[in-house]
Amino acid sequence: MGITIHTLPLGVANTFIVKDRGIILIDCGPPRKAKAFFKNLQATGIKPEDIQLIIITHGHWDHIGSAADIKEITGAKIAMHHREKDRLEKLSQPPLKGVGVWGSFLAKTMVAVMTPFIHLRSAEVDIVLEDTIFSLNDYGISGRIVYTPGHTVGSVSILLDSGEAIVGDMAMNSLPMRFSPGLPIFAENLPQLIESWRKLLEEGVKSIYPSHGGSFSPDIMRKAVS
Repeated sequence: MGITIHTLPLGVANTFIVKDRGIILIDCGPPRKAKAFFKNLQATGIKPEDIQLIIITHGHWDHIGSAADIKEITGAKIAMHHREKDRLEKLSQPPLKGVGVWGSFLAKTMVAVMTPFIHLRSAEVDIVLEDTIFSLNDYGISGRIVYTPGHTVGSVSILLDSGEAIVGDMAMNSLPMRFSPGLPIFAENLPQLIESWRKLLEEGVKSIYPSHGGSFSPDIMRKAVS
């Protein structure tokens, strides 16, 4: 049947269901979005208990916010990089680091305006990812998890053998972050992020799926990091 990707928008961020021989979930959206997630999931014909693994691309609140609720209902294990796991288990949230004038302004504004309204629940990380490639074959997915730091110190991406790359916030493609697809406006280490992009592009990816906005061609990122 091949690989199918379902994009399930949850407020400010996308989550992704990847269906192959097995089914996995990538990211869990902001807090209090579990009901919306399961409503969207129902439209795909996939049952919550069919999800075998939850991969968190990084530990920002809009990616981990509903992780505890979704884990409880699906029974799936959570996989997260060892440098990010405290952001979910201990709710350690370092401040956003903006890139450029707009990124710096928006980072400060978002922290000031939104932080009082963000209420996170911790969850245990079952599979602690290292810097090495993690194969998804055991979960029925033809692909792997690749360590791609830069946006955060422990960011990961999912590369599918069919050529799709689900990259979390390594790229952005929606307002108020960007008018068009490109590099993120938040990055803890921009030079490291660019190196991570070069590594991904060397893998021959065919389509990029960011957490903010729609999918787009990797040619855009080749130009951005050249």
